[in-house]
Amino acid sequence: MSHKTKTVQLQDELVDACMWGEEDRARELISRFGVEPKARALLEEMLQEDDARARQAAAFGLGELGGAASVRRLEQQLVLEEARGDYDGDSVVEEIIRALGRIEDTGARAALIRKLERLAATEPELSDVNVVTQALWKRRHPDLLPTVRRSLAQLDPKAHGSLPGLLVLLEKAPDELHAWVRSPLVSVEDKTRVITVLDADLPDDLASTLPSFISAASTLLEEAASQKGKAAYYCDRLFVLFLRYKERVLPALPEETRAELRTLARSLVPAVSPNCSFGAAALLEFVGRPEDAAVIEANRPEDSVGAEAFDAIARALRSRQGQP
Repeated sequence: MSHKTKTVQLQDELVDACMWGEEDRARELISRFGVEPKARALLEEMLQEDDARARQAAAFGLGELGGAASVRRLEQQLVLEEARGDYDGDSVVEEIIRALGRIEDTGARAALIRKLERLAATEPELSDVNVVTQALWKRRHPDLLPTVRRSLAQLDPKAHGSLPGLLVLLEKAPDELHAWVRSPLVSVEDKTRVITVLDADLPDDLASTLPSFISAASTLLEEAASQKGKAAYYCDRLFVLFLRYKERVLPALPEETRAELRTLARSLVPAVSPNCSFGAAALLEFVGRPEDAAVIEANRPEDSVGAEAFDAIARALRSRQGQP
């Protein structure tokens, strides 16, 4: 196989890995691109492809390489993709923003701030605001506060997305966040926004606030079980957060908190909202007991894929019978 053919094959494999969300595989492929100057050149070459999937993969790769050079090239490409004004361009913009969120160079935060300021001057989609919000949370710094406040003032409230959640997290120390989450005066929507931002990155000092989020969910139980509205969405996002960080967070929960989380999940397996129900069932696999299998089986979805997932969870729970 010629050197050129091997390079093209690596690039194609990278596109495939990124398309299927196989990030570990994508990182391994990038390591095979060669030393940094060569790898960067190959990725920048892919940024010039007509195929948006190739440009997305290149953005992911530059985010992995990191450094000021990647930041500069990604921001240049960000402007080019915005100018396209089409679906393909938007998909690459999203990947560039995520890549900037992973780069620890201060220039990455500055590039994301400029992107937020451009959004605030328009009528953006909620998804665009949310992607930038999560990337900024990964590159958080007190200097962000003035920009976030100013952007919230400029944006129509309907376009705020999760940005108010970023402001709360930047402003409040963990002990203040505990009280804020438990307060009945704070709206469910605002609490959900904070959970959505934490989904991007959950630092250890804020993981300690999770019992407060569980307690807040417990007060919403009846509404969350019977409706598909804000309470159900809050619980759904909370389950997603716990599942994302399950290896780190669940073993560290105090027994009392773990029991409360189990009760919450058991109670919401029958929820009207399919997402909330599935999230509750998925979480029970990790915090439940063998007797919870009956709850899972009694609420199997009618669709074959959902039913198979519930059956697998029930089997996993029953397999613990007799274990300490």
